[in-house]
Amino acid sequence: MDFKEQVAVITGAASGIGLAVAKQLLESGARLVLLDINDTSLQKEFGNRPQQVLLFPIDITNQSEVDKAINTAATHWGRIHILVNCAGITGVTNIKSHEVNTEDLQRVFNINFMASFYTAHAVLPYMIKQAYGRILHVASIAGKEGNAGMLAYSASKAAVIGMTKVQGKEYAEMGITVNALAPAVIRTPLVDAMPAEQVKYMTNKIPMKRCGTLEEAVHLILYIVSPANTFTTGFTFICPVEGLRISYSMQPKSFVPSHLCSCASSQIWTKDIEQEQKEML
Repeated sequence: MDFKEQVAVITGAASGIGLAVAKQLLESGARLVLLDINDTSLQKEFGNRPQQVLLFPIDITNQSEVDKAINTAATHWGRIHILVNCAGITGVTNIKSHEVNTEDLQRVFNINFMASFYTAHAVLPYMIKQAYGRILHVASIAGKEGNAGMLAYSASKAAVIGMTKVQGKEYAEMGITVNALAPAVIRTPLVDAMPAEQVKYMTNKIPMKRCGTLEEAVHLILYIVSPANTFTTGFTFICPVEGLRISYSMQPKSFVPSHLCSCASSQIWTKDIEQEQKEML
């Protein structure tokens, strides 16, 4: 896909999905605005591309820092076309709800939900002005189904999905699409840091019995934030589509059409997934 002259803001760009998306967008001609607290990794990966990349090693849970970075980037590049919120943490996992520490819960929400709100809040005025924008919040299948032992993570990602539905409706007539991606288990440093029992619990519910790859996730993300995606907004894409939700909630296999996996012809507008299921059965 061609993203020449487009400006993309990516959080969590120093590793995992954020890093993979940033590299692919850069190869596709985009100019990047990368936000991540890990300055060392940002410099290592992108420090030699000052003509195409702006680096902001900031705490994205600080709204004033986010606003300053976005305003600086918008002044420098002139426009902002894309926002991809990839930053996220799991917090403490493999514990039951009564064992959750309130401080850890708040920290997870601050990074997974509040930071996504802050970045969207900052870029939307620029997108409204130019009557064009693509926003993608990376959520999780845990936000749809709830993973036992992951209260903080599941609840924070559910909040991200809720925000996506609201924003998708609010800006649909302004040339701006807002969608979410709910991956299963993608092999990233975040997953590698989780207890083996927690990863096994999740991958056992996937028909392929394995983690997804970064390449599989990025392929779908690029479509969602591309100019080609003109009609899908307020929607939570699930990756992989076939089989995943069926394993989690025992729903019929016809629940989601296979064409959504490649997104070549998806035309779903702000429809709740549960409503989508009712219409298709």
